[in-house]
Amino acid sequence: MTIDMAAYERDHPTWCPGCGDFGVLKALQKALANLRIAPYETVLVSGIGCSGKITTYFGGYGLHTTHGRTLPAATGIKMANRALTVIAAGGDGDGYGIGVGHLIHACRRNIDVTYIVMDNGVYGNTKGQTAPTSPLGFASSSTPYGSIDVPIAPLALAVASGATYVAQAVSSQVDLLAGLVEGGIKHPGFSLINVFSPCVTYDKARTYRWWKDHIRLAEDIGHDPHDFTQAVALLNREDLQPVGLIFQKDSPPLFERLPQFPVSPLVSLPPIAEDPYRVFSRYFEPYPAYTQ
Repeated sequence: MTIDMAAYERDHPTWCPGCGDFGVLKALQKALANLRIAPYETVLVSGIGCSGKITTYFGGYGLHTTHGRTLPAATGIKMANRALTVIAAGGDGDGYGIGVGHLIHACRRNIDVTYIVMDNGVYGNTKGQTAPTSPLGFASSSTPYGSIDVPIAPLALAVASGATYVAQAVSSQVDLLAGLVEGGIKHPGFSLINVFSPCVTYDKARTYRWWKDHIRLAEDIGHDPHDFTQAVALLNREDLQPVGLIFQKDSPPLFERLPQFPVSPLVSLPPIAEDPYRVFSRYFEPYPAYTQ
């Protein structure tokens, strides 16, 4: 089987012409082709909104979940079959609004899932209302006099919550984004990749040109992504938006903290013919750090 970008293409994307999500899909397809991961070894889990349509255009397995529940579904799939490459994708409303609680717990559990968030700062699928990452003063149908809410800082939240791979790019930076997705997939633990994906229909301010003028590649300003203090300081700067790898550290992923969790897919285990607690107690033992 030839593994190239064409292997991950299905149907023709129908986002608005110029939507940043086109670039995200292309970067994801490029990353998987570069890693030579077969489509049948990959599951893409998406949420609700414009970004949620990405599974429709993706050549691997896909699961379109309910609003804000992308990460719980992705966690379950990875737990059931660790051999699969599990990627979650959604928008800022899905991931940083209704789903933000799941994001925090995915970070602290360090599940081996790569989460790509298409952050355009609006609820584009429902006609451009103010979203969790909309800037102060953003005027929309839900805030006609300008938003008075301080926007969420997703990467700072993720770093503080224990995420072990945090990166950022603009959707037009396909090569940079593809490299960051590759790094996230290879990273043994939870990876959050925030992507500024301009909504050309409902946000006429933060355009591709605007982002080009406001971003800086982290490595160009001497940033060390393995330094927690530097990462926090960089994410708190108000004069620029960093892109590239922001933070990465080695930490045991969730499965290594379940030492008796079976490596083989759960479907291959023998049927449960006795008390389930007695069966699963053979696979799950207390984490060594808490053993008396």
